[in-house]
Formats: sequence, structure tokens, C-alpha cells
Amino acid sequence: QVRLVESGGGLVQPGGSLRLSCAASGNIFSINAMGWYRQAPGNQRERVAGISSDGSTNYADSVKGRFTISGDNAKNTVYLRIDSLKPEDTAVYYCNADGVLLRGDWRLYEYWGQGTQVTVSS
Repeated sequence: QVRLVESGGGLVQPGGSLRLSCAASGNIFSINAMGWYRQAPGNQRERVAGISSDGSTNYADSVKGRFTISGDNAKNTVYLRIDSLKPEDTAVYYCNADGVLLRGDWRLYEYWGQGTQVTVSS
């Protein structure tokens, strides 16, 4: 099986920065893309950033300029740096791995992490 483990969340003051990490482990041959989603109370889960195996990135319009996604293919790890944090960034942030190819299996899978809480408050 595959497991995604996020870390780096916490309580941050407005204007501060944070870096989230997500490491995928298991019987992984390759991952096509990884991304970050967030879900605030009462809201639907929204995609905020994604990165493909070729290094191309994309962001939700609402976070462009403040969020930076990066990855390490060799470690199956993705990072999300968040600058100039705002109270409205408060949410549970989830890591996603899509197009996952497992060793010995031709099918593609999608996996989610358990989420890490980010709270922006003074």
C-alpha cells in the first residue's frame, strides 16, 4: 500500500510563513503528479497547488504569489511554502498523489494524506 504523511502545520500569526511537507511511501514505481488541497470548516475541499513529475506547477488564483509548491521525485516528497499567511488560509491541508503506478501493477491509483491543520491567528 501507499501512505502519504503530511507535516509542518500549526498555529501561525498573520503575515507569517509556513512550509508543509508530504512524503509518499510504499510500493511506488512512479507518481504522475502531487498536489495540495485545503478544506476550511463549512467549505468544500479546494485544490490550491499542484506539481507534475516534469516539474510543472499550477496554482489556484486565490493563492498565486503566496504559495510555492516544490517536489523531490527521488524522495516522492512534495512541499508547500505559504508566505504572508492570512486568517482565511486557516484550513486542514491535504496532500494528494495522482497517477500513482505501483510496482507489479499496471493500474493507476490516487491517494490522500490524513491532513495537517494550519491555523492563522494572532
